[in-house]
Amino acid sequence: MHASVHLFARSYFKRISDARASYSTSHNSASQACERKENHLASNHLRSVAALVAMLFLFFSAQVFAAQTAGNAGTLSGTVTDPTGAILPGASVTIRNVVSGYDQTTVSDSSGHYQFTNVPFNPYRMVVSAQGFAGVTQDVDIRTSVPLTVNIALQVGAASTEVTVTGSPLTEADSTFHTDLDRSAFQKLPLESQSSSLSSLVTLSSPGVTADSNGLFHGLGDHASNSFSIDGQPVTDQQSKVFSNQIPSNSIQSIQVIAGAPPAEFGDKTSLVIQVTTRSGQGVTHPTGSVTTSYGTFGSSTGGFDLSYGGEKWGNFTEADGLNTGRFLDPPEFTVFHDKGNEENFFDRIDRQFNDADSVHLNLGFTRSWFQTPNAYDNLNVTNVVSGGTGSNPVFANVGNTDQRSQIKTFNIAPEYTHIINDSAVFNFGPYIRRDAYNYYPSNNPLADLGPIQQQSISQNRTLTNFGFHTDLSYVKGIHTMKFGGVYEQTLLREHDNLGLISATFNAPCVDITGAAVAGYTDPSQCAAVGLVPNGNFLPVLSPYDLTRNGSIYSFFGHTDVKEIAMYAEDQIKTGDWLFSLGVRGDLYNGLTVARQAEPRLGVAYTVRPTNTVLRASYARTLETPFNENLVLSSTGCTNEVLNPLLLCSPGATGALNPGFRNEFHAGLQQSIGKHFVLSGEYIWKYTHNGYDFSVLGNTPITFPIEWHNSKIPGFALRADVPNYHNFSAFVVMSSVAARFFPPQAGGAGATVGGSGYPFRIDHDERFNESTHVQYQLPFKRGPWMGFNWRYDSGLVAGSVPCFNATGDPNTSCGSATMPDGTPAINLGNLTADQEFQAGLACNGVRATPTSALPTLCPATELTSNLVKIPAPNTENDDKNPPRIQPRNLFDMSLGEDNLFGGDKYKWSLRLTAVNITNKYALYNFLSTFSGTHYVTPRAMTAEVGFHF
Repeated sequence: MHASVHLFARSYFKRISDARASYSTSHNSASQACERKENHLASNHLRSVAALVAMLFLFFSAQVFAAQTAGNAGTLSGTVTDPTGAILPGASVTIRNVVSGYDQTTVSDSSGHYQFTNVPFNPYRMVVSAQGFAGVTQDVDIRTSVPLTVNIALQVGAASTEVTVTGSPLTEADSTFHTDLDRSAFQKLPLESQSSSLSSLVTLSSPGVTADSNGLFHGLGDHASNSFSIDGQPVTDQQSKVFSNQIPSNSIQSIQVIAGAPPAEFGDKTSLVIQVTTRSGQGVTHPTGSVTTSYGTFGSSTGGFDLSYGGEKWGNFTEADGLNTGRFLDPPEFTVFHDKGNEENFFDRIDRQFNDADSVHLNLGFTRSWFQTPNAYDNLNVTNVVSGGTGSNPVFANVGNTDQRSQIKTFNIAPEYTHIINDSAVFNFGPYIRRDAYNYYPSNNPLADLGPIQQQSISQNRTLTNFGFHTDLSYVKGIHTMKFGGVYEQTLLREHDNLGLISATFNAPCVDITGAAVAGYTDPSQCAAVGLVPNGNFLPVLSPYDLTRNGSIYSFFGHTDVKEIAMYAEDQIKTGDWLFSLGVRGDLYNGLTVARQAEPRLGVAYTVRPTNTVLRASYARTLETPFNENLVLSSTGCTNEVLNPLLLCSPGATGALNPGFRNEFHAGLQQSIGKHFVLSGEYIWKYTHNGYDFSVLGNTPITFPIEWHNSKIPGFALRADVPNYHNFSAFVVMSSVAARFFPPQAGGAGATVGGSGYPFRIDHDERFNESTHVQYQLPFKRGPWMGFNWRYDSGLVAGSVPCFNATGDPNTSCGSATMPDGTPAINLGNLTADQEFQAGLACNGVRATPTSALPTLCPATELTSNLVKIPAPNTENDDKNPPRIQPRNLFDMSLGEDNLFGGDKYKWSLRLTAVNITNKYALYNFLSTFSGTHYVTPRAMTAEVGFHF
C-alpha cells in the first residue's frame, strides 16, 4: 500500500512543486505589491474551496439520502416480535453503557421497528420490555459504522413486567487504552474554564494529561500533540484558546479519548486522539431544547440556547451561546486586571434520510473570540523614550499601560455522505473546510509594549485554512471488522507580521565602561567623543526598525501550502477470547519540507473471563508533523538578518522544521470487580526523532513551533470508575509521565533551554497528577445532585527559577555566586521585583513585592518560595532534578436541581458551581520559555438558571 501511495503522491506533488515551500518577506513597495497579489490569489482560492465543498454537498444532497450516522458512531436497529413472530409495537428498548454514562431509550413503531442512530462506538447492554411480556436483556457491541441489526422476540410473561437496566459490560476487549464519556456524565462536572470547556473536560477525565494555562493540555508527555476527530473530520491544529476556537461543549454528545497506540485511521498528531460525536436531532419528534444564563465571579456572564427536532428520517440540532468575562486568559498575576474577553459560538448539525441506502449529515460552525493579553504589574505605567532617542540625552516618560489584544474568528463546514452498500459494508465520504483568522493588536502606543521579557512590539494577521476530504469503507465479515480509507488535506498558511524594536538598550550603539548599554545615539562612531565605548554586539541592520530612535516598522509576509495525503487499512479480528488489531498507514507530508512514512499499527487483547480481566499490548509507528501556527515565521525567521535577533534565535537553529517519526509501545490491563468497579491501566514508552514544542514571543500569546533532536517519554496512566451505584458515581485518573528532550535544537525560533547539550526535562514534564470526581443524586423524586472534583498536580518544570550549583555539573542551569564573606549565594539580578513576587520568592523570610525587590545576592540556603520548588544547593540537574512549580491541590464543587418546580413538559433548573473553593494561591508555570507565567484561577462562583422543554 505504501508504494501505491508513494507513486500517486509523486505524480501529484510534481504538478504542485512550484507552490511548495513558498514564502516571502516584504518591507518595500515591490514586496507589498507581491503580498497584495498573494492575498488576492489566496482569497480567490478560499472562495473556490468553499464553493467546491458546497457543490459536493449539493451533489450528494441531490442523490437519495439516508442519514444513518456520523463517521465515528454507529447505528443499532431491529424488530421486536412476540413468540409467534407477530410484530410488537410500543415495546420499550433501552441501551446503556454505565461507564461512559450513555443511556438512550426508544419505543418500537407500528411495524415493531426500533432504531438508535449516532451511537458512539462502545459495548452496550440492551433491555427490551413490553406490557404482558417478559423482558429481554442482551449485550451488543458497536464498533463500526456498518449498521447492526438485532431482532428481539419477547416471551409471554406476567401481565405487567418492569425491567430495570442495572448495568452494562464494564470491560472491553480492545487493544487500545481509551476513556469514554457521554454527555449525561460530563455535563454535571464542574469545569475550570468556560471559554475552553472541552479542554477542561479532557484534562479532568483522561489519565496522562498534564494541565497547563489557557486551555492548553499536554497528552502523555508531548506538547499539545493532540488531534480531534469531530464526526470523522480530522482537526490536527492547535485548539488552545490563544490559537483557535474550540467546538462548544454544548454541541457534544460524547467523547472518546484515545491515549493508547492510535489505530491506523489516525495520524498527524496522535499523543491523544479525541473522537467527538456531536448531538443530533434525528428521532427527536418533539422540539426539545433549553435556554440557559449564568453570572459569576469576574463579572462573567453567559447565555445559551439549543434546540433538537426531527423525525425518523431527518433531524436538526442547533446551538448558540456567548460568554463575557473579566478573566478570559490565565494571567501572570493572581490579582486579575486587563484580562477581559468575550466569545460567541454557533453550531448546527443537519441529518436527512430518504431511503435505506444513502445518507448525508452536515456540520456548520462559527466562533468569534476577542480578548486582552493579561498584564503583569511590570506592564503598568511603562517608561520609555518619548523624544531625543537619537541624541545624547533621550527623554524618558510614562507612555501608559500595555494594551495588547487578540481576535480569532473560526468557521467550519463539514458535510458527510454515507452509502450502505449491503448489510456488511458502508462507504463514507466527507469534504470539509475550516478556517482560523487570528489578529493580534499591539498597544496604541507601541512603546508601551516594553517589558522585562518583551523588547519588540508586534502586530499579526494570520490565517490558517484547512480543507480536504476523508473517505473510508467499513466492512464486517465473520470475525473481521475492517476499515479502508484515505485522507487528503491542504492547509494554506498566511502570516503577516509587523515588528519594531522598542527597547532603547537592546541594540544600543554605545556601552559604558562596565559594558552596560546606553540609550541614545545612532552609530558606534559617536561613542568615543562622549566617553563611551562602541558596542561590539551592535547590529546596524536593526537600526531602521528601532522605534526608540525614530525607526519604522519592519513587515514580514510569509506563506506556504502544506499538503498531506494518507491511506490506511485496518482489521480487528475477534476469535474466541482473543482480539487482534492489525493496521498499516502511509503518510506523505509536503510543506516547507517533505516526508513520507509507512506506519504499522499492531495490537492484541485477551479476555480472561473467569476473572473479568482484559490484557492488552500495542505498538504504533507514527509520522509526527510540525505545528502549523506561525510555521513559516519560525522556519524562515532565523535566516532573516532582521528577524533573527528579534526572535532570539538559538545558534544553529536556522532551518525549516522537519516532520519526525515515533515508535511507541503500550502494555496494560482492564479489570472489573463485581458490577460496580472497573480499573484500567497502561504503561507507555515513546521515542520520537524530532520532538516538538513551542517558544513564546515576549508577553504575547504568539508562539512558534520549535524542534529538538529527539525525545524519550516513559510513564504510566490509570483510570478507575465506579458507575452509578445507589445514585453515587465516581472516577479517578492518575499518571506519571516523564518528558525528556535531547538537544540540539534542530529548527524553529526562540528557545533558550538545552544549551548544555545534555538531556533536559521540558516545561510540561510532571512527575505525577491525579483527578478525582464524585457525584451523588439525592434518592428522591425531586432532589438536588452534587459533584466534587479534586485535582492534584506535582508541578511542571520551571527552568527559570534561580538556584545554586557550584559542583561543576555540566547539565545545570544554576549560577554559583558568593556573598562578600564567601557564603554561597544566588544572584537575583536577572529578575524584576514583580517577577520575584510572581515566583513567591523570599530571602531570609522577607518576601518580594511587585515594587520591592529582594537583595541582588541572597544566601543560597535562605532563598525560599511558596510557589516554586528551588532545588537544594548543589543538587540541581536539568534532567534529574530541575526546578519545578510547587505541588497544588485544587477543589471544585457543583450543586444542582434539574427540575425545580416538578414540571413534566417544561422544567426549570438551577446550578451553582465553585472553582478552586479554597482559593489556592498557585502557579501553572513561571517564565516558561514555551508559555510564560500564569496563575491558576482564583476562587470563582457561578450561578446558572435554565429553562428546558
